[in-house]
Amino acid sequence: MAFEFVAFAHSHWLLLAIVLLAVLYASVGHGGASGYLAAMALWGLAPEQMRPAALVMNVVVTCWLLYRFKPRRLMPTGLFWPLVLASTPMAFVGGVLHIDADAYRLLLGGLLLLAAGRMLVRPLAAVAETQPNSYLVLALGALLGFAAGLTGIGGGVYLSPILVLAGWCSIRASAVLAAGFILLNSLAGLGGYWLSAQVWPTGIGWLVLAAFAGSLIGAELATHRASSRALQILLALVLALAALKMLAMAWV
Repeated sequence: MAFEFVAFAHSHWLLLAIVLLAVLYASVGHGGASGYLAAMALWGLAPEQMRPAALVMNVVVTCWLLYRFKPRRLMPTGLFWPLVLASTPMAFVGGVLHIDADAYRLLLGGLLLLAAGRMLVRPLAAVAETQPNSYLVLALGALLGFAAGLTGIGGGVYLSPILVLAGWCSIRASAVLAAGFILLNSLAGLGGYWLSAQVWPTGIGWLVLAAFAGSLIGAELATHRASSRALQILLALVLALAALKMLAMAWV
């Protein structure tokens, strides 16, 4: 597995979009794959380019986030380990699977629409923490892990609100847990993708570099809990447009 920095492999506007998306997602502790996939869809990249690129960008961004968050102070390990022990094998399985381009577009379009809806929801209020049901935690981890390997979406955009709404951990702890969850799922998905000898796209290095540049800024914003409601609404529109494009292409 090697990154290729092919000159002008991608539009400069796509790279700028990746930077801005990484800033926004990293500022709330997420890897940003749903945003990167939306941008790549809008710029017309093929499904075989999108999945591995999103997974690698997830790895780079969440590694930096975990370094900045110092997770030993915040990570709810009793919740984190059951989630990832269930999710990472399923992410590997999802990464191994070859998926038809139209089926990928349908699946990704649906998941992006869900992510867009999540972005339109008001910021979550903290609730009293409760002890989660072990079987429910394992099922949630397995489902999100499989989706991560199959589509490239690490699952943080769905996991964080579930953790907070269920009262399983605090808002701050959910951001740290989601970053670790996304990292391990993305690594497992990439491992499955690579071992199954699927196509590795050229020019991916530029996308990864753009995501890392954005994460440097976003991680600093995350330490101060900075976020913009207007930007979240704009991102929701981008996700929705990309979802509709994916669904339309699948049905043509």
